[in-house]
Amino acid sequence: MSHNSDTIPLHASSQSDIDEIENLINSSIQSSPSTVLPARPPSPPRIPVSTSPFIQSNLPPPQPKPQPTIQKPPSIIPSAPLPPLPPSSGNSAGGNFSATGFGSPPNTLTEPVWDTVKRDLSRIVSNLKLVVFPNPYREDPGKALRDWDLWGPFFFIVFLGLTLSWSASVKKSEVFAVAFALLAAGAVILTLNVLLLGGHIIFFQSLSLLGYCLFPLDVGALVCMLKDNVIIKVIVVSVALAWSSWAAYPFMSSAVNPRRKALALYPVFLMYVSVGFLIIAID
Repeated sequence: MSHNSDTIPLHASSQSDIDEIENLINSSIQSSPSTVLPARPPSPPRIPVSTSPFIQSNLPPPQPKPQPTIQKPPSIIPSAPLPPLPPSSGNSAGGNFSATGFGSPPNTLTEPVWDTVKRDLSRIVSNLKLVVFPNPYREDPGKALRDWDLWGPFFFIVFLGLTLSWSASVKKSEVFAVAFALLAAGAVILTLNVLLLGGHIIFFQSLSLLGYCLFPLDVGALVCMLKDNVIIKVIVVSVALAWSSWAAYPFMSSAVNPRRKALALYPVFLMYVSVGFLIIAID
């Protein structure tokens, strides 16, 4: 066995101490049991900690109260399906108008022309009935004023102008123009008068009202054209004037306060007096 130069041999006493330690270790291993002691004592059992901020109680949880049962009424099954509602058809051009008289529903733009003509004619006939048979106690006296139109007044003022110009011996065109000027001026004055009295009306409603109520004076002008007699003219014009004024009364009753009907009707009466004087004066 070879030894290096840096190895230092142990002393005899040190070698004997090492041998003695080894013998003690071997004897302790042979005499001790084979069980291996744990490196640390076992940890005590853990106490469960609740995450709830309240202390748990040993009392049993409360039993939920039974909810009362609500009996539903038996559903009624109809024996037969209800019929669909019929589509509403307006009796005026542009359908049903609003209470203020402005505008018309846009669904009449694509309808056939014949449907529009029939609706306009039916509206003219219905409004003319209110003039021929005036009734101030009807259910809705302002309905015709709300469903205003200009076709009927246009026909009646043109008929009056043609009748007066035909009866005139000279200046026929001026007589025709005067008839239109009277109607336009009367509509403007009537509109301003109703608004100043605290009523609600627009210019076209006034024009429609005066135009429709011209129908009795149209009839009177036609009779006066056929009968060239001053007495007959005065009688016929007086009856037509009273008829036109009374026909305008229900229309005006819905436009102003009931206590101011006479003030609202006064310009209408003056306008019809001017037309009657024109019928009598033309020779």
